[in-house]
Amino acid sequence: MTPSTWSGQWVADRLGVRLEGDAALPGLLGLALRRNPRRAHLLVSNVLGKHVPQRPSAVHGAGLGLGRRVRELLGEADAARSVVLGYAETATGLGHSVADGLALAPYLHSTRRPVRGVAPVGGFEEEHSHATSHLLLPDDPALLASDGPLVLVDDEFSTGRTVMNTIAALHRRYPRDRYVIVALVDMRGADDRAGLDAFAAELGARVDLIALASGTVTLPEDVLERGQELVARWSGPEAAPSPTAPGETGGGGENSRRHGEQPATAVPAVPGRPHPGGDAARVDLRWPAGLPDGGRHGFTPAHRARLERELPRMAREIARHLEPDSRVLVLGNEELMYAPLRLAEALETRQGVDVRFSTTTRSPVLPVDDPGYAIRTRLRFPAHDAPADGPGDRYAYNVAGAGFDAVVAVVDSTADTPELHAPGGLLDRLAAHTGKVLLAVIPSHRAPREPLRGPAFSSYAPEDVGWLLQDLSGVTLEAPIEEREEAIQSGGAHYAESLPVEYQPCERYQALYHAALDASADRLARAVGVVTETVLAERSPRPVLVSLARAGTPVGVLMRRWARHAHGLDLPHYAVSIVRGRGIDTAALRWLAERHDPSDVVFVDGWTGKGAITRELEAALEESEFDPRLAVLADPGSCVTTYGTRDDFLIPSACLNSTVSGLISRTVLRADLVGPDDFHGAKYYRELAGSDVSRAFLDAVAARFDAVAEDVAHDAKELAAADRTPTWQGWAAVERISEEYGIHDPNLVKPGVGETTRVLLRRVPWKILAKRGAGAGLDHVRLLAAQRGVPVEEVDGLPYSCVGLVHPRYTRGATGADGKAVPTS
Repeated sequence: MTPSTWSGQWVADRLGVRLEGDAALPGLLGLALRRNPRRAHLLVSNVLGKHVPQRPSAVHGAGLGLGRRVRELLGEADAARSVVLGYAETATGLGHSVADGLALAPYLHSTRRPVRGVAPVGGFEEEHSHATSHLLLPDDPALLASDGPLVLVDDEFSTGRTVMNTIAALHRRYPRDRYVIVALVDMRGADDRAGLDAFAAELGARVDLIALASGTVTLPEDVLERGQELVARWSGPEAAPSPTAPGETGGGGENSRRHGEQPATAVPAVPGRPHPGGDAARVDLRWPAGLPDGGRHGFTPAHRARLERELPRMAREIARHLEPDSRVLVLGNEELMYAPLRLAEALETRQGVDVRFSTTTRSPVLPVDDPGYAIRTRLRFPAHDAPADGPGDRYAYNVAGAGFDAVVAVVDSTADTPELHAPGGLLDRLAAHTGKVLLAVIPSHRAPREPLRGPAFSSYAPEDVGWLLQDLSGVTLEAPIEEREEAIQSGGAHYAESLPVEYQPCERYQALYHAALDASADRLARAVGVVTETVLAERSPRPVLVSLARAGTPVGVLMRRWARHAHGLDLPHYAVSIVRGRGIDTAALRWLAERHDPSDVVFVDGWTGKGAITRELEAALEESEFDPRLAVLADPGSCVTTYGTRDDFLIPSACLNSTVSGLISRTVLRADLVGPDDFHGAKYYRELAGSDVSRAFLDAVAARFDAVAEDVAHDAKELAAADRTPTWQGWAAVERISEEYGIHDPNLVKPGVGETTRVLLRRVPWKILAKRGAGAGLDHVRLLAAQRGVPVEEVDGLPYSCVGLVHPRYTRGATGADGKAVPTS
């Protein structure tokens, strides 16, 4: 290649670096300068799918070809006994592609993302990387325990130190007699080649190496100093983001063109396409339940076969959002390379789409807008996956100015955070350089049966609650209220198979919520204290709190806080799903029984209405070791013996949906999403973070603990001596109202202020019955009823503050038992 076309010539001329070897090397590699005190230059691969957008078939094909050569080298028998290990972050996709070519072996890649509850089975250091520590986190610790060949895959093989560190660390624990090293390029010098031979001899194992091309890099002695000087000269001061250019930072150095961080006003690269601004459009991939998002925890041949079956369908879903004859970039996210790569490759097979693939990275590289330099442009944005080593910048290279009509950003659900969607975040940066930004979220694969915790799942602190749920945030489950009601009442669907659209309260409604919280914080704190003291005295001195998601979860968190505040106890607290008519999550029960004494488990909910969930819980636990007695904050239905009060008063958390419950949806139970051994599912509405009051609610109530301590002690003592036998007065009232109003279905009668609020927020209401003389505690009910056009009827002799009546026998356009049509939301 001539100097004017090779993407390493700029660095070679200025740094004195010489690249020699196979004729294929200039086509495989370019050069750039890195901001790294350990290594001045970066070998930039043109077929890795990291820094340089490339055809996905070329990226996957490079790894496939190498994997087939490994299979041929090992033979069928040893290939079937082998394990493939890829390196984070750059070689996670390459390693997986090599495993595809080998076809018979499971795949694992190292990771820099620790996962709560998963103990590493190994780890090692990378000599020259920007971030060095690698963890090995297989779901099955036996994955690396076989004595078959270990195939180690990295993008380049330069000194061999990283691979030797890995082999030495693993060989001490899992000795074997054969290793195969795979790389796109082998750039070792003679001394490094001799060093690997000596290492293998000392180990007593055979070590083979396979690469697409080989060569050497010759560096001047002062390469680090010269590299740092060049970086400083060509970087210059970096300005704040331009107000008209949210997708890029301003220039510095000699001029913005030279260092490649041109203002976004130099783009759009797509004439005539409007700047979309704001957030990206979501693509619901309907990622197969239980299929890993990559090799972080292991990926088997069975997983591979399942993914191959699903890829065409998911590619069609992406293509639906694209214009004909589009030039499209599918952009992976740091270690998440393989799944986006395969989606891009499946999309590439469709006519009328010109697809390229690359990935974001944590590696800081100097951009220089010159044809002889490998990194022409750079987008910089904050990390958005709560990295273990703290916040920092992340980068997308050669995207700005590349003329993409659309960019499909693919992230896992751990990285689908408010930071991703914020001004200056990745989606915002991309929007300045393309006509359309799409977001596809793949559920993060987690260790089996480990609770989800904030901030990755929910806005609660991680110690507040562990959610025994699976994250379905990437799945579209919401349906219009009227459509859901018709399907539920017709028997066409169960209410747990979809979600209502989250209600977004108006300013007046929010003001009512805050007023209710101010007025009832003492009452709430008192009830929290009483029910917690009752549990500690009568159930277990060290109870395991298990709240029924999601209404029970704020109460469980408050009970945990009371126990710590009043007694210094650090109680475990989990949230599980229970579904009327289908019972409690049996996978969650098994998880609890494996880790805790079932006799210590106390199930917690917010309140009782007519007692349907109380009965559901009792039936579900009838033949188990768990105690079916439910503890609630308020028991107006007189259904339980463990409660804080039996008054029917407004619990402010009932006024709102996810925004007072950690931003978590109602739970979901649907056969195509939840297998027999899976936890039930729920969504984390990260996009509602700006409206979230979950922690503020907890703090407001907990702040009153000291003020109500004496009243709690008095109430708890009186309650212990009282006859608390359930009268089930609520159930009797519901049956009477059901007949009196011609409904003939107790399930459509929702008693109590909490249940009535739910009817107005989630169902199709027919009318509201309010106890005559009920005061300001029903202001929010009256407001919601007025917004829905639902009559409020004052009645005498009601054992509750109010009762919500769901529209009976609802179909769109139907009339109720009184002959009047129901208003829709």
